[in-house]
Formats: sequence, C-alpha cells, structure tokens
Amino acid sequence: MHIHILGICGTFMGGIAQLAVDSGHKVTGCDANVYPPMSDQLREAGIELIEGFAVDQLALAPDIFVIGNAVSRGNPLLEAILDKGLPYVSGPQWLAENVLQGRWVLGVAGTHGKTTTASMLAWILDAANMDPGFLIGGVPLNFGVSARLGGTPFFVIEADEYDTAFCDKRSKFVHYRPRTVVLNNLEFDHADIFTDLAAIETQFHHLVRTLPQSGLIVSNAAEASLDRVLQRGCWTPVERFNEPCGYHVTGDDARGELILHSPDGKVRRTVWRLSGDHNRANACAALLAARHVGVPLDQGLDALSRFDNVKRRMEVRGEVRGVTVYDDFAHHPTAIATTVAGLRRKIGKARILAVLEPRSNTMKLGTMKSQLPDSLREVDMAFCYAGNLGWDAREALAPMGDRAIVEDDLARLVDQIVIEAQPGDHILVMSNGGFGGIHGKILAGLTE
Repeated sequence: MHIHILGICGTFMGGIAQLAVDSGHKVTGCDANVYPPMSDQLREAGIELIEGFAVDQLALAPDIFVIGNAVSRGNPLLEAILDKGLPYVSGPQWLAENVLQGRWVLGVAGTHGKTTTASMLAWILDAANMDPGFLIGGVPLNFGVSARLGGTPFFVIEADEYDTAFCDKRSKFVHYRPRTVVLNNLEFDHADIFTDLAAIETQFHHLVRTLPQSGLIVSNAAEASLDRVLQRGCWTPVERFNEPCGYHVTGDDARGELILHSPDGKVRRTVWRLSGDHNRANACAALLAARHVGVPLDQGLDALSRFDNVKRRMEVRGEVRGVTVYDDFAHHPTAIATTVAGLRRKIGKARILAVLEPRSNTMKLGTMKSQLPDSLREVDMAFCYAGNLGWDAREALAPMGDRAIVEDDLARLVDQIVIEAQPGDHILVMSNGGFGGIHGKILAGLTE
C-alpha cells in the first residue's frame, strides 16, 4: 500500500511513517516545514518528503492519505482531497487499524510525563527480552528512535489527549484500545481545544470506557481529577501509585537514589540517572504497568538503573567555563516547576538560570501566564523570550522583580544570558520547540 502523510514531520506522524515503512508500505509525505532531525530520520528510512501542501501532490496517486492533526480545513491539499472524494484517514485511526490491531497495547496518558513514562516502560520490557514495539513523542536515548514495530504482541504508546484530526475531535487515545493504561495525572491544558478541566476529564472517561475487564488501570492516587474520572464509570481493575501506604517511590537526588515501596514496605533500592519527584512517580507507574505483562518489580528496577532518559528531558547540551546548559521540553507551569525542583535538589545551592519560551498553544493564549512566577520560584534568574506572544510577559513576570528579564529579540536574550552567567551556574532552557537553536548560541557566547 502507498500512503501519503500530510503533516509528516511531527513526532507522532513521523513515527507512524517509520512504522508504516517497517510494515512494508510505500510512504511519502509533506509538511509546511521539512527540517532536521525528523526530516533526516525519514529520508534515511527511504521516505520522499515534499515541502508544502501543493495540490499537485494528488498526482502521486496514493492508496490513502493519512492526515495529521496539524492540518486544518483551508489547507489546499486537504481541500482537493475532499473535493475529489479521495480516501483519507486520521493518523491515530490508521495506526489502530494497521499496527495496533490484535496487539497488547500499553498506553500512557496524562498531562505530564507521558513521554518519559512510556520510554521507561518500553525500556523495562525491552530489558526483559520482550522486544516491544513503541510509538513515543520523543526519542528515548536507550533506543535512539521514537518508534519501532517490535517483534512481540506488546506495544507501548504515548496516549495523547489532543484531538485526532480535522474530522475527528475525539482525543487520539480513544483509538488505541489499550489493555494496560497508565493515568499519570490530569490538569487543565490545551486551552485551544478544551474549554475547561471537565472537558478533558470527559475524554479520559471515554478512554476508560474502552478498557477490557481483563486489563489494568495504573492511576495516580494523588490526583483528585483522576478519581473523578474513575467515579464516572470503571469496568477495569485499578492499581494506584503515589499512595503513602501503598506503591510509591522515594529517593535522594544528590545520591541518584530510587527506592520502591509497596503496601508491605520497602521493596528494593537502586541508583539511576534521573532526578525529581515527578520522575520517581513516572518510574513507579512504569514498574506497575510492566508487572501487568509479567515483569517482576525488582527486574523492572534493575532496568531503570540503566535508563538513560529521553532526548530533551534535562539533556545536557554542553558545558563551557563551568556553566552547564540543559535542554528540557517543559512548557506547562506545572512541568516547569517540577523540572526546576528536580534540578534544584540535584545541584543544591548552585545558581539556576531558567530560559523560557512560552510556545505551546495554551501558553501562547496566555491562559496560564499568572502561574509562571510561582513555577519559577526556585530559580535565581529567569529569561523569557516574548517574541510573537499575544500577552505581556513583562507584566506577567513582574512579581519576580529583578530576577526576570524579558526580551522580544532572541539575540538580545542570548546576550543577557551570557552576561549574567557565572562559573558553576546551571542554565535550564525550557521549550517545546527548537527555540531558534538557543542552546548552541548560549554555548557559543560563553566560549567567546
């Protein structure tokens, strides 16, 4: 089968493209911006990429068009497909029908931690010689790729609550029909498509309705929102984590410690490379989900001691003159706060310079701007790039006083960061985009 993917360079759609090629299909695709690293990965897989959405792509005559959720009505190629009555399908539906059908799907859902938890889970299964397939919204460093078919029925997927496509406004995850599901957490996000938290809870309820009685829900006991979801109807056994008297994980960041506790007491201690309470909670969820498919908890812990995290999750991009520069995907105030807290506990009293790009659709709308000062309370300085924002970042960060610097020009922002940086500092760059290559620019500026 020849499939042509509209919006192919996103992490999710690019992963579908790689899975399709590995399944023996011919794949071509297009996107508004065809750029590395995804473009390089796709071309290495033998996929022809086209810049833009010109109507002449109909001449490729694929068997079906797969439409990414970044493609909206008014897109010229989509309009031509609809006018001519050509076959099309959303990415999640194509994945469900052509890859996930008949497999034991382990889905990881939640506002935060999906990518990291799914990566941990896939690695635990892989370390247990279970050869899982996976599709993750990031690149786990243990694997070096974001998607693979795998050689067994087990398939780990990051179960996103964002909408499916222009023609299907349900959350992506309702297509996946998981047997094991992790509900990591749930708070308001995606203000561009959801009116409030209750609307997102409804989508999570729809996910719960798809689970079999023989499945398992691994749910965060600390989240009242998840309790509300389950109270609306649940037909599947639930195992909770983050319970003080139940399954939870503790540890000391400075020592790289990870200790798993069960209802019967301490299970085992190990050492790992990650930090932060949020990552310990992610680890606990992954361990319980892996146990559901047969991996003992102590074996899972052993695998986590060799887990190398995910690209763009507290990834060290370089060190110059004693200044360490990190890259992190955090873009929601809660994720920013937990990422900063994890780094703080790891480095002690050393200075943290946070560099923030409010780039997600929710942040661009300014819905959560009032939460930013509190999310940055543990940093010594905050630098915010305000280019293309529809709200006043200076006003939003005013409660931070002289600790916050806001610039509309990226080059000026880099200059300010370089001037402020001192040996021993930790520069934490947080954005869900490429941020104009700011990491390399900071490192270059520190070198001069």
